[in-house]
Amino acid sequence: MLVFVITRSAVGELWPMMISHWVLIFVASALAGLINSVAGGGTLVTFPTLVWLGQPPIIANATNTAAIWPGSLGSLWGYRQELRSTNRQLYLLVIPSLVGGIVGAILLKQTPPGVFAELVPFLILFATLLFTVQGPVQRWLRLQELHRDGITRGWMFMAGLFQFAVAVYGGYFGAGIGILMLAALSVLGLTEIHQMNGLKSLFAMCINAVAAFYFMASGLVAWKVAAVMVVGATASAYGGAGIARRLDPRVVRRIVIGIGFAMAVSLFLERLKT
Repeated sequence: MLVFVITRSAVGELWPMMISHWVLIFVASALAGLINSVAGGGTLVTFPTLVWLGQPPIIANATNTAAIWPGSLGSLWGYRQELRSTNRQLYLLVIPSLVGGIVGAILLKQTPPGVFAELVPFLILFATLLFTVQGPVQRWLRLQELHRDGITRGWMFMAGLFQFAVAVYGGYFGAGIGILMLAALSVLGLTEIHQMNGLKSLFAMCINAVAAFYFMASGLVAWKVAAVMVVGATASAYGGAGIARRLDPRVVRRIVIGIGFAMAVSLFLERLKT
């Protein structure tokens, strides 16, 4: 039987929190759910917000994972029409997503808190840079001529290995996994962005679900914070799939990139003070 516990360190400086803090957490998670549906990269909003409010980085990461993954269900439902026409072979990538997600979560649990705190600015910077170059990477990796006869076993095997690596990173930290998965789907010859976003949501849900349950069982989740985030992220993720068909993703992308770089710089400056 799983015992779900809020560890003492999960409470930290956040309790009691001001009403403005709760509002900020809700708004950040709602924005993240929308961003994940439209372009991916919502973790670049929620995770730094929790750290900025005083959560220990590992607790913030675990809480963020547990809270954001239900939003993938809303996004998945929003893309259900596109997924019906998806090549069934691609669903095999669920397997490396699940296995890699739990491996990454275990690695995070074994990482000393001080070490992870040192890694956080670099992880956010890496994810932001990855998000910044998403467009050029996708155009460079798209191989229209090589996949006219369908997906070969060799390509599926390579995609499975890549997806496993993405899932390990996703279980450990998570920001930027959507970009990596879209790149992998491009390599497999997919060009319809809404279908790709649907598959990305499916794989992200698998990665984050196994990691979230592991974090919950390990007592790494701040439950009150997670509950507020779930409501905001899930509602906006469902609406985000519809908005994605009308909204120019470039606007959202610029906001995410700006937030990501600002948070990375802020955390680097904070490290210099200590």
